[in-house]
Amino acid sequence: MLLRYLLGLDRTALYLDRDRSLDPADFEDYSRLIERRLNHEPIAYITGHREFFLLDLQVTPAVLIPRPETETLVEKAIETAKQFQTLSLTIADLGTGCGAIAVTLAVNLPRAKVYATDVSEDALEVARANCERHEVSDRVTLLRGNLLEPVPEPVNMIVANLPYVAQADLERLPRDIYEYEPRRALDGGVDGLAGIEKMLAGAGRRLLPGGSILFEIGCDQGDAARELARTYFPASTITLTTDLSDLDRVVSIHTPAARDSGVERAAA
Repeated sequence: MLLRYLLGLDRTALYLDRDRSLDPADFEDYSRLIERRLNHEPIAYITGHREFFLLDLQVTPAVLIPRPETETLVEKAIETAKQFQTLSLTIADLGTGCGAIAVTLAVNLPRAKVYATDVSEDALEVARANCERHEVSDRVTLLRGNLLEPVPEPVNMIVANLPYVAQADLERLPRDIYEYEPRRALDGGVDGLAGIEKMLAGAGRRLLPGGSILFEIGCDQGDAARELARTYFPASTITLTTDLSDLDRVVSIHTPAARDSGVERAAA
C-alpha cells in the first residue's frame, strides 16, 4: 500500500492516512525508491506512469518517456487533421513507443483510424496497454516493423517523433536519459536526421494526394530539417512550428491535393 502512496497512485488515501507510521517493511520500500532516484533513474520509470496531453500513460524502460515538447507535435497534428474534408481519416504514427501520439490522436479525433508502428515488440506491448486503458484499441492498429513498411494502405497523415539526437551528442545527455532510456529511441545518426530522411524518402509513395507529414526535430535542426523536407517534397508547403519555449520543434509538409482524388484539405 505504501508504494501506491509514494508513487502518487492513491493520493486520496495518502491524505486520509497521513498520520500512519511507517513499519520496517514500508521504510525499506521507501529507501529502495529513494536509492533508485539517487542513481538517476527517471521518475516515470520508477512510477511506471507519465502524463501526456492530460492522459495517464504507462511507461517502462522499453520506451522513451513522453516529453512536453512532443505535445506541440500532437497539437499541430490535431489542427491539421481537422482541416481534412473527409468522412474518415487515416493516420500513421511512426516509432510509436508507448503509443503516446497514437493514443492521443485517437482520443481527440474520433473519426481517425491510426496505424502505429515500432520495431520493438516490447514497446508495442506498452502501447497496447495504453490503447486499452484509453479505450481506443478498436481504432489504433499496432504494427511491428520499421517506419512505413508494415502500414497496409496509403494514409492521409504521417506523424512521427523519430530519434533525432546526433551521435556525437548522445554522451552529453543527462544521465537520466543516456543511462536509462532506450538508445534506439535517441540515436539519430551522424547529424540526427538519418531516420527522418529515411522516412521522407519513402513517404511520398504512402501518402494520399493532399496528405500531410508532421515530425518532431531537435531545437537546432530547423533549417536543416526544412531543407531536407524540401528536397523530397519540392512542390509542397513546408512550415516550421516552435514549442512553448519558442524553439524549433515541428516540421509540417502539406502536399498538393489532386482535384479528382476526393481528398482535400480546407484552407488553413
